Amino acid sequence: MIIDVALVRRLVAEQFPHWADLPVRPVAVGGNDNRTFHLGDAMSVRLPSAEGYVAGVEKEQRWLPVLAPHLPVPIPAPLAQGRPGAGYPWPWSVNRWLDGTTAAHDTVADQTEFAVDLAGFLTALQGVDTGGEPAAGRHSFWRGATLAHYDDETRKAIAALDGRIDAAAATAEWDAALGAHWQGNPVWFHGDVAAGNILVRDGRLAAVIDFGTSGVGDPACDLVIAWTFLDAPARDAFRKALNVDDATWQRGRGWALWKALITFDSGKDSPRQVETLLGGTRLR
Repeated sequence: MIIDVALVRRLVAEQFPHWADLPVRPVAVGGNDNRTFHLGDAMSVRLPSAEGYVAGVEKEQRWLPVLAPHLPVPIPAPLAQGRPGAGYPWPWSVNRWLDGTTAAHDTVADQTEFAVDLAGFLTALQGVDTGGEPAAGRHSFWRGATLAHYDDETRKAIAALDGRIDAAAATAEWDAALGAHWQGNPVWFHGDVAAGNILVRDGRLAAVIDFGTSGVGDPACDLVIAWTFLDAPARDAFRKALNVDDATWQRGRGWALWKALITFDSGKDSPRQVETLLGGTRLR
């Protein structure tokens, strides 16, 4: 399916004619799960790229307004929900546009300061009470649930990469993560705390976007950025600010290892992240 400017213009004209004269253009940095477009200067249009991501539309519409007042930086604010039309088969969203630049090593002024600010955001997110819903599950791609959902996939990746990675070390790390059980009460998690879903302004944390894999459960999945983006001092500051126990930190390493292994095995990334987790630069 081609999701382009022409499609967005047709959808907006059909369903929100009062916005039909606003210009539509792609965002500078897009994602895989959804396609996002500017709608005028103050709004964005967000469309799932495949059926598996559709559940995130209603979830974000329902819960983002609940979360927003409790968080220290802005998150997307839904303005309208679109319906299937113009040849597009799924619901979609119109959100308020958030200013900022995607987090990157050249846009973050101070990694340790950024890590502490991000930890503050996650602490606030975990403190929002929703009565246990939406519980982690298929809609969150099992983020917030047990790592055992990805056990077979991870072990197959380790076997396929044997000889290119230290398979014994990877297996030991994975087994340790599986054995580090979650003992706490379910809390809110974002589910995809990655640099591409974080906006900065003047070098500081400015907003967090893309809550499509969010839910309520084990927050260890939100620690992955500690190994995929933060340097060693920032990683230590992040853990300290979050007050993460050893078991949760180990599960976070497990989430990072799973994603690094399957991405490397698919040929979409270099072994750098696997080496960071397992090799001579093994991180705490």
